[in-house]
Amino acid sequence: MSRLPVSVLLPFRNARRYIDEALRSIADQTHRDLEVVMVNDGSADGSVDIAMEWCRRDGRFRVTGCRGSGLVDALNTGLAESAGTWVARMDADDVSLPERIQHQLELAASAGPRTVVTCMVRSFPEGEVTRGYRAYEDWLNGLLEHRDIERNIFVESPVPHPTAFYHRDSVLAEGGYAERELPEDYELWLRLWSRGFRFLRVPRVLLRWRDRPDRLSRTHSAYSLTNFYRLKARYLEMVPCMSGKTVYVAGGGQTARRLGKCLQECGFTIEGFLDPCSRRHGSMLRGRPILDPAVVRRGGSIPVVIASRQPGARGAIREFLEDRGLREWEDYVACS
Repeated sequence: MSRLPVSVLLPFRNARRYIDEALRSIADQTHRDLEVVMVNDGSADGSVDIAMEWCRRDGRFRVTGCRGSGLVDALNTGLAESAGTWVARMDADDVSLPERIQHQLELAASAGPRTVVTCMVRSFPEGEVTRGYRAYEDWLNGLLEHRDIERNIFVESPVPHPTAFYHRDSVLAEGGYAERELPEDYELWLRLWSRGFRFLRVPRVLLRWRDRPDRLSRTHSAYSLTNFYRLKARYLEMVPCMSGKTVYVAGGGQTARRLGKCLQECGFTIEGFLDPCSRRHGSMLRGRPILDPAVVRRGGSIPVVIASRQPGARGAIREFLEDRGLREWEDYVACS
């Protein structure tokens, strides 16, 4: 029997306020040959009743219980039970635009099974989205092709989880979701990238991404900045220029300090921290000297890791390094 083209994987926990709107947005997709696998992750607020009503109303919807506890177990349960060739992730509080599945399926089918396809997003409710999330949204929406996504993959997670569209068997072959103490989606994207997967973005807004103060990325310790740095440090040596694991870190603030610690814990040697402030030159940070950025040069054997979250700093450091003849992904990597 031929497989369904697409399974929509939607785990939920206590999502009564939003889940009906989310499910309606999937029911209204222009591509109708799909199933919706809803994984109940311990809801106690009536969410299951709404999900079951959708099952009675539309035979493409089904509910399953989580084999374990927590989001990672719910995701892996849904993956195991999905019948689709491709999996479209969806969260219970977001809204997919009607052509989302159609456009992502078309791009994924043309790109092949070792590709993760995302899309542009628009955060809502308007007027309540924080400045930081709006800046993140603008950054995401500006990265369309694999080359651009790859070269920014250590800056932030380039794929909002509810926009992800990937080949089920290919992701299962790489271990599915594996991380419970760190951001599970970002870990998956870095692992897939390290194993040769490509990343593409449909150049259209196809998901309305709800910003809310109690979203998991704001409240769960797994999504702390330090845990993001730990993931980056774990995979950074997979960039060819970083394979020697001796680096300069461009930055002298908290980002450089925290990322530097994670790099050292992962076996990196920091030659020094690069800081343009001359008053700091010669002092120490995490046991390594703070140096004048002029020490770096094209053709040098030590690559640079950019580590600053100050507004405009990443672009300024990139410009400085490029002016000195260094090339991104060959001599330096942005990692903040």
